[in-house]
Amino acid sequence: MQFSIYQESRRGARKSNQDRVAYCYSRDALLMLVADGMGGHPHGELAAQIAAQFITEAFRRAARPRLSDPRSFLREALTEAHYAIIQHADDSGLPESPRTTCVACIVQDNTACWAHAGDSRLYHIRDGGILAQTKDHSLVQQLIDTGRIRKDAAAAHPERSRIFSCLGSERPPRVDLSQGVLLAALDTLILCSDGLWGPLSGEIIGSAVLKMGIMQAVPELLDEAERRAGRECDNLSVLALTWEGHTQARQPDRAATSSMPPASAATPAQDPGTAQARDAYLSDEEIEHAIARIRSAMKRQTNDKT
Repeated sequence: MQFSIYQESRRGARKSNQDRVAYCYSRDALLMLVADGMGGHPHGELAAQIAAQFITEAFRRAARPRLSDPRSFLREALTEAHYAIIQHADDSGLPESPRTTCVACIVQDNTACWAHAGDSRLYHIRDGGILAQTKDHSLVQQLIDTGRIRKDAAAAHPERSRIFSCLGSERPPRVDLSQGVLLAALDTLILCSDGLWGPLSGEIIGSAVLKMGIMQAVPELLDEAERRAGRECDNLSVLALTWEGHTQARQPDRAATSSMPPASAATPAQDPGTAQARDAYLSDEEIEHAIARIRSAMKRQTNDKT
């Protein structure tokens, strides 16, 4: 695989940044994700941090060097991250479980598939046009779908923060999965929090990527989103990938995985942010133990229903 990737996360006008951005890749597979901690509930940054670390570590364990079923991996990883957040809240004695939205994408065999819960988005862009995007799990999206408001009125709607699916809530999240989508050379995937897509339309994002490429376009899009949102600017985070496929010629600003050992995985360092988020950072042993506990609990729940 060969690809260019760019990530950036900004605080905006908020007191802290509750977003988390992460990616991880093996020789044959790539994971990308954005998690947006929900500020309407305590410790949203903890939920986003746990989700990002839990899902990337699950990928490192499973992609050796490829996933047997990328769609199943995404469904299980987001669901298990949901239970890991709840478990951490119980273990820490928190009065309420923190919550986060999440969008994640796997690229393998020149094919992308993605999953999301909440209103963190993915755009699939080709030649500046939006081929596909995720549909928000939000009240505003429901109002758009039923024709009660126009799409261009969503960003200013007073109920735009009402989300009905997330990780960490009392009920299991609704995780929507895409089908596998074959990528063409120079296709771009944009994963982002609502701090970016709220002030900017998909058309603006696609046009900027076409004109400038992700390395220049993403910082300028973030600048423009901050300018438009002003004092109301939310945290805003982007993870952008331009796909090169299996091109043999290595370019200096691109990642190429062909020389990686089959069992290895590369994970760029993540900033855990606040001291509370750093306290939630789990060791490999803790993650392995958490996975075993969660899967055992989920199996018991399934048996109780049958």
